[in-house]
Formats: sequence, structure tokens, C-alpha cells
Amino acid sequence: MISETVFVFALLCGAEAGRVLVLPGKPTTMCETMGKADIWLIRTYWDFEYPRPLLPNFKFVGGLHCKPAKPLSKDLEKFVQSSGDHGIVVFSLGSMINNLTMERANTIASALGQIPQKVVWRYSGKTPETLAPNTKLYEWIPQNDLLGHPKTKAFITHGGTNGLYEAIYHGVPMVGFPLFADQPDNMMHMKTKGAAVVLDINTMESNDLVDALKTVLNNPSYKESIMRLSRIHHDQPMKPLDQAVFWIEFVMRNKGAKHLRVQAHDLSWYQYHCLDVVAFLLSVVALITFLFIKTCSFFFRKCFRKMHPDGKAQKNKKE
Repeated sequence: MISETVFVFALLCGAEAGRVLVLPGKPTTMCETMGKADIWLIRTYWDFEYPRPLLPNFKFVGGLHCKPAKPLSKDLEKFVQSSGDHGIVVFSLGSMINNLTMERANTIASALGQIPQKVVWRYSGKTPETLAPNTKLYEWIPQNDLLGHPKTKAFITHGGTNGLYEAIYHGVPMVGFPLFADQPDNMMHMKTKGAAVVLDINTMESNDLVDALKTVLNNPSYKESIMRLSRIHHDQPMKPLDQAVFWIEFVMRNKGAKHLRVQAHDLSWYQYHCLDVVAFLLSVVALITFLFIKTCSFFFRKCFRKMHPDGKAQKNKKE
């Protein structure tokens, strides 16, 4: 059991919310809870992230759910093998999107029918009217096992962290339909790294999807880029899941690992925003300005008196 002084926060970077392992206590805000976290387990890695400075209690465990592919079921393996040398395309919009409008479904199905590859589409809505013989619909698919199959050539995804890291793990280039939350940012990462083409599912036409698939399938740079990211992902001293377990146990062994925790969380609001420092600097500036004005005024009066030594007498005589 985790002691009362130990908090672990997992930043899942996906549709799932972070889970904070805390014992019951007085009500607290989410920001306060996050501020008490002793270790952050971030579900990405440098194969996905851009280089940036981070605190010592931020640990990347991206792809901790990924694992080698298992054999497919007989009927699914038969369909995959029927693709021949062209291979297959895996299409899934995740567990939160089960169906589409008939217009969008027909647009997508029409495009999928124009490529030589077979398509495994996770879709539970009404069968599109333009569904082609090369496309097979499934209410559920073993996504990791399909992405790890040697005949898989491309992955059409919404950009969720689970599917994205499975594609990186197995080295499968992507066509992205980001929908909400972190998905647009996830797919932009893959696009800038040369491993994906991104489309807007609400405005695209069939020919846009066909062009995107042909680009990913026929341009070798996309496969090379995703394989480079896959090599980076696999080239780690320990597996992401083992690393997550190690750091959780490390925090427990070291009673919260306070030596890794930044002290900014313990500052008051005015200290955190450096308002006390700003107030001190403004006071110094105000004091210097005041002294400068007084000094200038003093010398001005001295100089004026020297230039007009009888100024007071002349004034009195006039009066």
C-alpha cells in the first residue's frame, strides 16, 4: 500500500483521465492534488515528444501497453492473407467512436474501395452503401495484433495515444483523422516527424483520402520515418512498463522521493509569481528615480543662484 506521503500521478495524454493514487482525506481541488504528486508517469516518450527541459520527477513510460502481436483468428487471418502482396490497411477510430453519419461513411467507404489493399475496418454503424468488396467491417478488432502483422501497410487512426503507440511500436505509417482532445496535437507530432498524413474528416472528399493513402503506401519516406521512431522506442534500457513499476516502487522506498520534487509547489501564490521580487525591484527603481529627481533639483537651484546672485535684491527693488 502507498503511504500517506506518497502520491503518483499518471499523465495519460489520451482520452483516459489521469489517476491519482491517494488515500481518503479532506476535500481538495484537482490542482492541489496534482501539486502534491511526487512522481509523474507520462505516457509518451522521445519518439513522440519534442526535446524540452523537464523536472526530474517526470518519467516517460510511453507505450507501456504495447506488446508483440499474437496470431489472428482463422477467419481474420484468411482475409488478411487474401490480400496477397498488396497487404492490408487497418482502420479504427477508437472505442469512443462507434459509427459515423451515412454521408461520411459513404465517403470513406468509396475511397477505401479505390486502393488495391484489403481493409479491416472497425465499425459498428449501418453498413455504408458504397462499401467495396476489399473492405470488411468488424465491431471489434485485435488492433495490436493486426498492426503487428507483416502484411499491414498502413493505419487509419483518430490519433489516440493507444493506437498511435501501437503503430510506433510495430512501425506502421498512419493517415490521421483527429477528432477532439489531444488527438489533433498527437497527429501533428506524427506529421512533423514524417510518419503520417493528416486529414479533416468533416471536410475531406473521397479523393483526398485516396491521395493520402497512396502517399503513405507508395512514398517510402513514411515507412522509413515510422521505422526510425520505432527503433528509438525499442532502444531503451528497460521496457516502459518495467520503468513505470520501478519509479512507483522507487517513490515508495524513498518515502515520497522529495529530492526529485520541485519546491515551487510549496511556494505561496505571490512567491510563485515572483510578486515579492517585482515589488522589491519597483521599490528600488522608485527610490533611484526619487533620488535622481531630488539631486537634479538641488543642482539646478545651485546653478540658478550662481547665475543670478542679485536676483532676490532685484525682485525686492521692483516690488
